[in-house]
This record gives sequence, C-alpha cells and structure tokens, in this order.
Amino acid sequence: MTIHGFNKFTLVDYPGLLGATIFLGGCNFRCPFCHNKGLVLTPNDEPVIPEEEVLAYLKERVGKVEGVCITGGEATLSPDLEDFIRKIRAFGYKIKLDSNGYRPDVLKDLYNKGLIDYVAMDIKATKENYPKACGIENVDLSKIQESIDFIMNNVDDYEFRTTLCKELHSPEDVKEIRNWLKGCKLHRLQSYRETEGVINPIFTGYSDEELEELDKIQAD
Repeated sequence: MTIHGFNKFTLVDYPGLLGATIFLGGCNFRCPFCHNKGLVLTPNDEPVIPEEEVLAYLKERVGKVEGVCITGGEATLSPDLEDFIRKIRAFGYKIKLDSNGYRPDVLKDLYNKGLIDYVAMDIKATKENYPKACGIENVDLSKIQESIDFIMNNVDDYEFRTTLCKELHSPEDVKEIRNWLKGCKLHRLQSYRETEGVINPIFTGYSDEELEELDKIQAD
C-alpha cells in the first residue's frame, strides 16, 4: 500500500475512539474546496511512508490506539485496500473508511466482508450542484445514491458530512440535502477552512455561529 500520510494519534477522526489516521493518494473527484491538493492532483509527488513502518507502529500500539481511519484522496481507488485493511484488522483494530461514495461496489464489498466498522461519506452538495462541487461535469449521481442507500440500510455506524462554503451552499441547499438524506442517523456539517493545500482557494467559510444556525435546519 502506498501511504502518503500517517497521523499516529487523533481524538476526532474516529468518533468515540482513540484513533490513528492513514492518508492514501489519488481521487476520482476534483472538489475545488478540497484541502488535500497534493493527494488529489499529484499523489506521485507526495512523500511515501513505508507500509511496514505504519503496521509496526499499529502493532506496538495495540490496546492504546483503538481504531484506524483510512482516508485520502479517495481510499476506495487503491487496489490494495482490502489486503491492507486485513493486515490492520489482524491486530484487532476497528476500521473507519472515509469515502466520497463514488465506488459503491468497493464500499459494499468491504462492509459485507466485515472489514469496516464505520463509514463517513461526503455529500458534496445538492443533486443539482454536485458537478460544480465535485469538480467533474458528468457525475453519475446513481453511484452516490447507491452508496447512500446501502449505508442507510446496512451500515450500523456511519455519518454523512458536508463541507460548506458560502459560494456553493446556501441555507436552502442545506435543507435540500437533509431532505435527500431524510432518516439518516447523522448528517454532520463542517465549514470550509482555507489552507495552503486547497485546490482553488476562492471560497469563504461560515463562522461557527452561522454553522450552528445552519445545523438547526431539519428535513421536512
């Protein structure tokens, strides 16, 4: 497995657990507000952390770290993902997968094989604005819908999350997204934050107070 980042300890990436986070490269989206530009656009230019080094650390931390979050880029693009998860799973860790949901076949396969415990799927925007938000013109929304349906009907622990910026997401959009996800266990909102790694740094985030108000919006 080609690993481009490794956060050895996190209290936020795996809800309820002490976690570690592994970053993989490559993505099938080009979200302009993405803050992992290097992993998405030029993963081959990013530093590589040896798989053996990561596995050795996780083996050593059994009983201290509880869960491992695998993110990207888009982790489901990695052909070695299943084998890599099995190696981590052998240590007894719970696995959280972050995904944009555009490869529902991989998501279903991993979950049905009992290899992931928690799924966090990004919902980029309303259906109408998805192409603009994910940076590809001919986005196949049926793949997004397939992942949403599978997660809501089969996965025990999951969340949907939307990164909001003022140029792409209005309060009405939040309403529409929540109607789309009506009945889901958790839809989490987070505000865009500009960093050096943003693909196209032209966006504006919501303040904490504004985000709190947006989070009060409920589905019909």
